[in-house]
Amino acid sequence: MVLKIRKAMFLRYFWSMSKALKYLLNMKRLPIVIVMIVAGLFLAFQTLGKTNNNPPSKYDEILRLVGQKLTEDHYDPQKIDDAFSKKVFKKYLDGLDADKSFFLQSDYNLLKEKYENRIDDEIKGAPVEFFLAAGKIFDTRMEENEKFCDEILSKPFDFNIDESVNLDGEKLSYANTEAERKERWRKKLKYMTLQRYSDLLDMREKNKGTVGFEVKTDSQLEQEARDKVKKVIGRIFSHYHNKFGDDDKFNLFVNAITTTMDPHTEFFPPVDKRYFDEEMSGRFFGIGASLTSNDDGNIKINSIITGSPAWKSGELQVGDIVMKVGQGKDEPTDLTGYDITDAVKLIRGKKGTEVRLTVKKQDGTIKTVSIIRDEIVQDFTFARSAIVKSGDEKIGYIFLPEFYADFEHPNGNRCSVDVAKEVVKLKEQNVDGIVIDLRNNGGGSLYDVVQMAGLFVDDGPIVQVKDRYNRASVLRDKDKGVLYSGPLAVMVNELSASASEIFAAAIQDYNRGVIIGSTSTYGKGTVQRNIGLNDDGIFSLSGPDLGTIKLTIQKFYRINGGSTQLRGVRSDIVLPDNLEYLKVREKDDPDALKWDEIAKANYTVWNPGYELKTIEQLSNKRLENDPQFKLIQEKSEWLAKENNKTYSLQLSRYRKEQQRITDTVKQMDSLLKLKDSLNVSALPGEATRWANDKDKQQQFDQWLKGLRTDIYLDQAVKVMDDMIGQQNLAKTKQGEGTKKSF
Repeated sequence: MVLKIRKAMFLRYFWSMSKALKYLLNMKRLPIVIVMIVAGLFLAFQTLGKTNNNPPSKYDEILRLVGQKLTEDHYDPQKIDDAFSKKVFKKYLDGLDADKSFFLQSDYNLLKEKYENRIDDEIKGAPVEFFLAAGKIFDTRMEENEKFCDEILSKPFDFNIDESVNLDGEKLSYANTEAERKERWRKKLKYMTLQRYSDLLDMREKNKGTVGFEVKTDSQLEQEARDKVKKVIGRIFSHYHNKFGDDDKFNLFVNAITTTMDPHTEFFPPVDKRYFDEEMSGRFFGIGASLTSNDDGNIKINSIITGSPAWKSGELQVGDIVMKVGQGKDEPTDLTGYDITDAVKLIRGKKGTEVRLTVKKQDGTIKTVSIIRDEIVQDFTFARSAIVKSGDEKIGYIFLPEFYADFEHPNGNRCSVDVAKEVVKLKEQNVDGIVIDLRNNGGGSLYDVVQMAGLFVDDGPIVQVKDRYNRASVLRDKDKGVLYSGPLAVMVNELSASASEIFAAAIQDYNRGVIIGSTSTYGKGTVQRNIGLNDDGIFSLSGPDLGTIKLTIQKFYRINGGSTQLRGVRSDIVLPDNLEYLKVREKDDPDALKWDEIAKANYTVWNPGYELKTIEQLSNKRLENDPQFKLIQEKSEWLAKENNKTYSLQLSRYRKEQQRITDTVKQMDSLLKLKDSLNVSALPGEATRWANDKDKQQQFDQWLKGLRTDIYLDQAVKVMDDMIGQQNLAKTKQGEGTKKSF
């Protein structure tokens, strides 16, 4: 206990000295002698603070810094004590072994006894041991499981036996014996084989009589199904061997800590942070080739962007298997066991740098291709628009997949600027109303959502933000002009989050438009900031690339005072969908921050020229008489209940169960598509905007095609028709009244 207190005192002194020295170094007129004295004292105390000759490891340093950031800067930090340690302990082991097929109960008990109450000490500076100990046991069990799988898959399965398998780790306990663990793997592998065997039986039945089709026996199909599972399992274990070392386990461990504080506080190693920034900005430096994977686990070139470095090289083709990736002349990394995301991270890099791809051509030859990275712009993450014609009305439609912002470039793409451009283009087409689609939009730039809301409302508050010290501030639209003042609707669903919710809430609170979609949006009402782990220090033990923590530092609130946290934004017009009964929202995460409210901001409500209650009544009446939406609600509820992860391993029962699910899914797919297509078209001059890039043009054409059969867009257009009709009716009545007064 005394040692623990001394360590804590030393760490506090260490960091106070660090910050003092950093301050002194910034004072340009301070005599250099004083700076040297302070630095000498700092280093002396650093030496005195060591209790042994072993310097802190990279893991010790990162974890200590993460703990410091959580304690000092998090919006609502939990106390890092034994209770917190217990939660992290469970979350990490659940993440490491989700279906409880690796650890034995004795492994769990051993780790629990020694480490369950120790993780808080490790966060505060004690040597990092838990994740290494857990990882060592995991690796041992992994080797044993691999042998189990080889043995189990060497013999045929009997699918006539009436037995079942439970694959829900939350409902399972750890196996008590090796035999019990092996039995768990047997059932798991049998289920995987049964899935493929059933598919092969269907394929055989479907192709009977087809010229050239080889009709195999049941035993041959069972063998083929097992072979397929062998490849899948082999790929999984290859991943564990080649891409799940100590660094990967540590990253999982740190994120178990940060997400216990709240679901959106995350740790990014340097490579992952760069990838995150690229996805946020819509631009990156790479070769311009998309990747895919096949059943054998090979990573292949799926498409090549015209004009990109990959295209210019003339040496890569669609279908080439990427075997290795090298950075310049460095030793290349074998991609065995890698997933696509990790492979992409290796291929991307700084502009002008060399990447070497070792590829297997379709003729079997092996070739190393050298490519110089260049800027690639992901156009399809940006805002785009279309026009929907409904009777005499012309409705503008804007699709915004995310609130992107390129912070690295002064003239980089920003969603608020791009949406403004789309609004101008739609106004030039004299649209009668605008629908903004934020479905599945997970958010992004807080600054840009304020600017974007300002396009549709006069100057005033858009969102309120509160910090950990309960200081509330109001983010305002300072532009008194309104770019568009006509009828407005916003489409949302359960996956519309963060910035999407700020926008929808502001539009709703101002009574500026109608929110259409699921019962409520996701419910993420927190603000994060990326903080480098070295930002506060000047003497780093591990260099500048320790990683970044995306930290929850604020909570945002609607201008009506309520938070969107946990509750999200409730739609004015509720449309049944297939996600309603699945646990996908913030409220379904036990570590989510709570809902609360603050004082209301001062704002003036918009007069839209229609009564929202009337619009709601008209929509509800339509939905009551719409059998499609009734079935969507019924079928989605049934599918959610069926998702219990307990499955029959008897062929006949399995096939009956799967047939019911397959039929329901097919029915849902058909229900979600319009029978009579909407009249959707590109803006004039944009129908062939990517004519020089075949892949992009196909994507754009497919996007338009999907809109034409979108049952939810159809409802949004109908709501917009109601809004326009009510406005016109109000204007007519107002005109009649004016005439009578004269």
